[in-house]
Amino acid sequence: MENNENIYFQEENIDIKKFLMRILARWYWFAISLFITITVAYLVNRYSEPVYSVTSTVIVRDDEKGKGLSGAEQMMEGMEMFRSRKNIYNEMGILQSYALTNRVLKDLDDFEITYINVGRRGIKESKLYNRSPFVVNIDTGFAQRRGYPVFVSILSGEKYLLEIDEGMDIHKEMSFGEQFTNEAFSFNIELRDPGNFEIREKASNKYYFVINDLNALTNRYKGKLGISVNDKKGSILILTTQGYVAQQEADFLNKLGEVYILSGLEEKNRTAENTIEFIDSQLQDIAHKLTLAEEDLQDFRTENQVIDISKEGQVIFEKLGTYQAQKSNLDISLKYYDYLRDYIMERNNFNDIIAPSIMGISDPVLNATLVKLGQLNSDKTSLEFTVTESSPSIELINAQIEATMRELEENLNSLIRSTNITIDEVEKNIKEVEKQLKVLPVTERELIQIQRMFNLNNEIYNYLLEKRAESGIAKASNIPDNKLLDIARAENATMVTPKTSLNYMVALVLGVMIPVIIILLLDFFNNKIIDKKDIEDMVNLPVLGGIGHNNTESPIPVHSTPKSSIAESFRSLRTNMQYFIRGKEAKVVLVSSTVSGEGKTFCATNLAAITAMSGKKTLLVGLDLRKPKIHRDFKLDNDKGISTFLINSISFEELIQPGGIDNLYVAVSGPVPPNPAELIESLRMDEFFELARKEYDFIVVDSPPVAVVTDPILLSKYADSNIYVVRQNYTSKNAGQLLDDLNKKIKLKSLGIVVNDIKIKSYYGYGYGYGYGYGYGYGYGYGQGYYGEDDDESVTKGIVSKLLRRRT
Repeated sequence: MENNENIYFQEENIDIKKFLMRILARWYWFAISLFITITVAYLVNRYSEPVYSVTSTVIVRDDEKGKGLSGAEQMMEGMEMFRSRKNIYNEMGILQSYALTNRVLKDLDDFEITYINVGRRGIKESKLYNRSPFVVNIDTGFAQRRGYPVFVSILSGEKYLLEIDEGMDIHKEMSFGEQFTNEAFSFNIELRDPGNFEIREKASNKYYFVINDLNALTNRYKGKLGISVNDKKGSILILTTQGYVAQQEADFLNKLGEVYILSGLEEKNRTAENTIEFIDSQLQDIAHKLTLAEEDLQDFRTENQVIDISKEGQVIFEKLGTYQAQKSNLDISLKYYDYLRDYIMERNNFNDIIAPSIMGISDPVLNATLVKLGQLNSDKTSLEFTVTESSPSIELINAQIEATMRELEENLNSLIRSTNITIDEVEKNIKEVEKQLKVLPVTERELIQIQRMFNLNNEIYNYLLEKRAESGIAKASNIPDNKLLDIARAENATMVTPKTSLNYMVALVLGVMIPVIIILLLDFFNNKIIDKKDIEDMVNLPVLGGIGHNNTESPIPVHSTPKSSIAESFRSLRTNMQYFIRGKEAKVVLVSSTVSGEGKTFCATNLAAITAMSGKKTLLVGLDLRKPKIHRDFKLDNDKGISTFLINSISFEELIQPGGIDNLYVAVSGPVPPNPAELIESLRMDEFFELARKEYDFIVVDSPPVAVVTDPILLSKYADSNIYVVRQNYTSKNAGQLLDDLNKKIKLKSLGIVVNDIKIKSYYGYGYGYGYGYGYGYGYGYGQGYYGEDDDESVTKGIVSKLLRRRT
């Protein structure tokens, strides 16, 4: 078990090592990838316009955490009835609302126009805000085209070039201060600081400006405003925004905080203002009546020389004054009920209703209904920040508001009726007292009437003045619920993008990962045989050797460059064959492959040549009758060959030709016959191999591809050993099934595999100087360069040719 585990880990380590070798072999992929990614990172860092993040903090009074009224609110009874209940999340919604953002941007004059500086190469642009060298004064009475770029190239301290493209085709030299008007624009341009302006020689001096659309600008700032709470239980809001100019973003946040606090204060003052407005309208009428009554009283006393009222008249006067005061209070209540009914009919917002208690009305049902209506309105306002108008929750609360308004209307109608009834009763009492006045002298009776009117108006006037003073003090004493804790400062801004270090880090990671991913994908989708493990996964057959790539022009490199790596790989194959084919009579080797182009003829030729060079009398037989090639490698005549021998046209002696190498003889294929398979199955083929075995020490047969024709299977009965050639990165892995069938079903004798055309040393588990043993593990491997100059020369040629191919 322990040995199996060791084998497993060894194989895993070999696979990892091969993968790493595969990566290292493509080092130039990594170099190119890193060059591209780092260049892109540099360009991004160099030409991206920086984006800055600016923050400010606001502290909000949260009613869920501390309920209660401020001192100013306590000064007026009922002011708390319609005060909006603050919630930290509602305040976040208010800060991000369209209305508040729109109001802020209207107050920021520098936001209406965006100024952009264009770089010298026209690649990089920079937003300038209020740092532009010129100012655009637009005609506010003209309908300007919004969101349209207008280019300005400063020529001198007096002139500039105005350019407007995209249909207008305006290229006009103008003076600073000169008015420009066409169908789309009306403006003039002035230098921001004419006294200190200088043309920058190394700058482009080219700019453009855009008159912003307020709605689009509002939506943009509303969308990019970020709000967070400092902690779950806190009431401090952190406002964040990002933009190209830190000072511009800081100005926006500071103005937003200012307007937000001001709007909250305005909401608190609205009830007091409405109360003062209502009291002022009543005071105007009462003051006029009081003036008239005062004049009448003074004139009457002057004319009639009457100063005081008798005791009997004083009693009647006090009764009448009491009833008149009751009627006046009822009249004020009736006017308030009418005001309230008209208010709820005309408005949807109930936050600024005058509280009943301010007017001296303490009806509990009315108060409860108004409190309920105010709370429903506050809940609706909170929901509108988070849901749409058509959502079920809004529809439900609207239905509740309508029901409460109907309830309030019914209550008001009932109060108006009961108040009118009470007024009628008071008027009856007044009439009874007036009957008692008739017994008094006429002069005293008239004085009582005048004095009564004066006192009544004076009391009402004083009462209203008192309530107005209370409202005025409440308004003056109001303080905002919210406070700007930290203003936004441009100098504290942080750069969000580009993140220089991160970009280079990402570039390095991508530069390494992209080639790795490509290699993995190529390996995953590659259906070709790459290394020894691919063969081992396909079939359980021995690998006899690996043949390197032939970098020479000769088809027989073992003879032309006997000291090269490829020659040494054939020597290793020859040595392995000695242990693979045992016995004196085992001398015929059949070489085949899956399809044409895998190098079976090359392997057969060089195996025969290297064997002959060892001193053995060797015969190379060209039995690929359909596509003969051996005669071209040896430059021999193909008019007479195996095909003519099989039809009994020539003798065995006439068939054999010398190969040009000591101890090497060749039997070429001859003319292509119409029936190769029938000829191979003839008795003459038996005769040929019988004569060949007697005459030669070693016989190498070059046969056709086994996946194309059946000739190799027919010839296998003559072979003592079968070599199956696969070509690296050429032979499909599907050949494994064919090999398995040849081994198990057809049972070819001593079937072994040779990997041909290995192009990278030790890259796929093979090497030019590595041999593979079989049987008892005997085999000899020779390092590259072991035999001297031929090897170095071939390697040098391979490197040079490879570099030339990459350049082209």
